[in-house]
Amino acid sequence: MALAPRLDLRQSQSLVMTPQLQQAIKLLALSSLEIEAYVASEVERNPLLESATTDNAPDDMPEMAGESTYDADRDSGDIIGSSDMSASEALDVDYGETTFHHDSVSDMPEAPSGGADGMLGLSGDYGGGGSGEATDFDSFAAEDASLHDYLREQAGAMFFGQELALVLQLIEEVDPSGYLGGDILQMAHRLGVSLDDMEDALLALQMLDPTGVGARDLAECLAIQARAANRYDPCMQRLIENLELVARGSFDQLRRLCRVDEEDLRDMLSELRGYDPKPGARFGGDKSIAVTPDIFVVKREHSWAIELNSANLPRLLVNRSYLAEFGAPGADKATKKWLNECVEDANWLIRAMDQRQNTILKVATEILKQQEGFFREGTSQLRPLTLRQIADAIDMHESTVSRVTSNKYLSCDRGIFDLKYFFSSGVASADGEGASAEAVKAAIKTLVAGEGTKILSDDKLVELLKKEGFDLARRTVAKYREAMGIGSSVQRRRQVKMGG
Repeated sequence: MALAPRLDLRQSQSLVMTPQLQQAIKLLALSSLEIEAYVASEVERNPLLESATTDNAPDDMPEMAGESTYDADRDSGDIIGSSDMSASEALDVDYGETTFHHDSVSDMPEAPSGGADGMLGLSGDYGGGGSGEATDFDSFAAEDASLHDYLREQAGAMFFGQELALVLQLIEEVDPSGYLGGDILQMAHRLGVSLDDMEDALLALQMLDPTGVGARDLAECLAIQARAANRYDPCMQRLIENLELVARGSFDQLRRLCRVDEEDLRDMLSELRGYDPKPGARFGGDKSIAVTPDIFVVKREHSWAIELNSANLPRLLVNRSYLAEFGAPGADKATKKWLNECVEDANWLIRAMDQRQNTILKVATEILKQQEGFFREGTSQLRPLTLRQIADAIDMHESTVSRVTSNKYLSCDRGIFDLKYFFSSGVASADGEGASAEAVKAAIKTLVAGEGTKILSDDKLVELLKKEGFDLARRTVAKYREAMGIGSSVQRRRQVKMGG
């Protein structure tokens, strides 16, 4: 066989992810804050792309589809009209004015009166009246002091010299819960002081507020608080020294150890439960993050209205004056090539944003259609729902629906919910349609909350749930109960007994 170079012609097919396609896929999964940051970086990079405001946007700019209506009675197949933009359309797209003219829940309109019975509605004055933006009261809030800062401030006012220096060293070893994380013997060797000096400094630290800070374990933390309350007598001391018996509910053994009767033991346990096992937890915790909804759902007289939050929609347009100035006849080829690239990038980004918003709207509308019972009556009417069901209904890929529902929030009169909340596994129900796991959890939570002193076993919960239409095994009920952080019937009986 001769070895020689030759030229062959082959034909094959392959899927190529262009940068533009990768960008469009990436935009689907971004949250509203990430979209804002991404668009800002693109505006900074592309001089022809600018973020439009309501004031400088032309009046004749076409609006982007920002609202959809789902009529539960008619259930028409064409829920959302197509609004895909062709390359020949103008780039000056305004994502602004929509039917509701609101940017937040406070600006949501009143529901029409006289709706059909059983329909959910929004009523009352939600505020936000008048022109201009609402006052951001969060900007006036002072930053919370950390636990370490709070302890240092107290130590500086109470101690001096070497004692202050040692207390400050101990404060650095206090963990977020308020417990001392380091070993004082090792600290004494490292700092070149005696163990007695370190123990005195530890006692000084334990005098600070919050009461119980600087403890090395739970028993010491509770003992410090009991001393501060002047309740650390020999009986309470023995009780705190035997916390494992308290956890097991061995009350007869505790009565013998503490040498008290049942009433005194109940009072001691009530006192113990009033102490804080994590005295430092209220300092320096993670700040609650306000969630801005991406979608609003409002009940109309005979249908549901879905609108994208206009505050989360970046308004993009092409700077025509800049393009006309630098792309005028006589410009060199390099400049024209660069301007053409900028125009193409701006064009693609605007179309990708348009497609993103329409896809979100389409997915949200189908979720509303599938979970309409929830919006009418609440969690008990949640149905089992999967990403594939939504994908098949709107003729999209399952991965696309997954990206759309990531980090997106929906606001309705029942609250603000992550879109992932509406997807859950199903369990058997009496009607044969199945029930959502969230609906089952809500039913279990309601039953446990109303049990009072008559604690319900898992078998009893199975029986009561079956009467409500949920056909569940005992181990399934136990799994859902544990997932919600609800203790077993034995643990709940102990809690009732400890609480008197």
